[in-house]
Amino acid sequence: MGYASAEDILPKEVLALVQQYVDGQLLYIPRKEGYHRAWGSMTDTKKVLVCRNEQIYHDYQSGITVSELAKNYCLTEKSIQRIIRTYKK
Repeated sequence: MGYASAEDILPKEVLALVQQYVDGQLLYIPRKEGYHRAWGSMTDTKKVLVCRNEQIYHDYQSGITVSELAKNYCLTEKSIQRIIRTYKK
């Protein structure tokens, strides 16, 4: 998500009104209702994490311990356990 200058986007009257409340501060403007995007929909991060988690489960089934997996994937043992529990279902 990039930042845009309000001076470049908003009409002067609207900018003046906003400045009455948040002069010089950063302001987050949420999306309109119904325009929300799912997490990871703009990048491949979600796909990468699914592949990683599948590999973790495969490694676990191959006999690698939870503590070894945690070290190998730089995650906590609780995170590894959660991933394994998800794939066991």
